[in-house]
Amino acid sequence: MGHGPEQVISSDQIKRRGGLMFAALIRLGQAALTALAACVIVFALLPLAPGDPANRVLLARGVETPTPAEIEATRVELGLYDPMPVQFINWLGNVMQGDFGLSFTSQASVTQEILERLPATLILLGLALGFSIVFSLSFALIAAGFRDRWPDHLIRIYTQIGAAFPTFVFALLALTFLIVGFQMGQVLADVTWQAALIPAFIIGLDRAASWTQLLRAGLLQAMASGYADVARTRGASEGRILLRHALPNAILPFLTAIGVSIGALIGGAPLIEAIFTWPGLGAYVLEALSARNYPVIQAYVLIAALSYVAAALLVDLAAILLDPRLRDPSK
Repeated sequence: MGHGPEQVISSDQIKRRGGLMFAALIRLGQAALTALAACVIVFALLPLAPGDPANRVLLARGVETPTPAEIEATRVELGLYDPMPVQFINWLGNVMQGDFGLSFTSQASVTQEILERLPATLILLGLALGFSIVFSLSFALIAAGFRDRWPDHLIRIYTQIGAAFPTFVFALLALTFLIVGFQMGQVLADVTWQAALIPAFIIGLDRAASWTQLLRAGLLQAMASGYADVARTRGASEGRILLRHALPNAILPFLTAIGVSIGALIGGAPLIEAIFTWPGLGAYVLEALSARNYPVIQAYVLIAALSYVAAALLVDLAAILLDPRLRDPSK
């Protein structure tokens, strides 16, 4: 009889762990299917584009008037005579090995060219993401703590302006006034953390506007909930209620917004990098777009899509850990 409670606790622990593993496996399966769908769409960029793929490849290589023999040889090189499922499987197998093929214009490895430029982009986007999280958390907590007072009003004005204007507008203003006008930074930037501070600050400040709105709304809703009232009756201060009760309950939608924005950050990087002449993937991708260099475009779009899938998966797994209700297999 003395072992009964221990057996009950052990059974509950097994049940919780089973629910956690089941929910995690479901999210992993969904992420795998989403990644596969992204691969199918990205692969279709080349065969579904208008015109003969072989002719487009030769034009990108500088062959203005390709001969029938050259076109035929290029079709064989690209494997265009294989059935479409075979072409996709071959392409997917190469991609899984990190091989995105050769650039149409340079005839160099797309993977190698991306790896040469990727560190600069990661520095910029990593700093921008860090700024976004710090700004949105700080502003939302301040706005919720000083609701309907002047700090809240100022932050709401900022979030409305930030949500209304796209990032490149703030980037152009920063380039004009901060970098060119006040000489705060470099127009032709080096790949250093210091040189990335201003463009990352601008991206982070703009991205944080919508996140601040979302988190502020969740915090205010949590502050007006029943468990917050119970905490007040027990003598808890408003600051403690905000940090210990409201923030944990409002954090899940905030994390989801961050996960969704990862792909948008990567997808919008070329324009921002072009404005600040940042030597990352931006100019490389924009050049590939103008030249219809499809292997480069395919590689970049797939990287952005898979980054979004990975970020969304991490957010889902974090949500499962934070919210026990998401572990119920019946839901």
